[in-house]
Amino acid sequence: MSEKTVFVTVGTTSFDNLIKTVTSDSVIKELRSRNYTKILLQIGSGETEPRANSMIAIDYFRYKSSLTDAINRSHLIISHAGAGTILECLEASKPLIVVVNEQLMNNHQTELARQFHVDGYLVYCNPETLASSIRTFDPSERKSYTRGDPAKFINFVNTIMNYEF
Repeated sequence: MSEKTVFVTVGTTSFDNLIKTVTSDSVIKELRSRNYTKILLQIGSGETEPRANSMIAIDYFRYKSSLTDAINRSHLIISHAGAGTILECLEASKPLIVVVNEQLMNNHQTELARQFHVDGYLVYCNPETLASSIRTFDPSERKSYTRGDPAKFINFVNTIMNYEF
């Protein structure tokens, strides 16, 4: 059987609750039921370092200069709700479950994740509902994301500002 990898990323800060949740027995059970064989975690500055598990291979790192390779090699991504990470994963056409860190102050991430969900690109949840989100997640129900065209925005601003060049 070939390796089927889940990549989990918390970004540049810490999100220990996500790391603890994704390595919990209930989440690992859901991942194994979908034939995932490995979890690769990017744990950032968090204090939680995952332990080995007999049901699934677990590997981790804190930071890399780029997550592109990990994203491209994965079959499912479970991510924090950072805008840059969400866009990078969607642009790579990877199935994406976004986990919102509800302990952040002025949490704009919930609004962002909710809108991408409403638009049909991803599923979002909180750590407490991750296992059930994995259980019900169907990547085929997600829309394919198309990167925006920056030239359209530039032209729009130029029109509003009556700028001609």
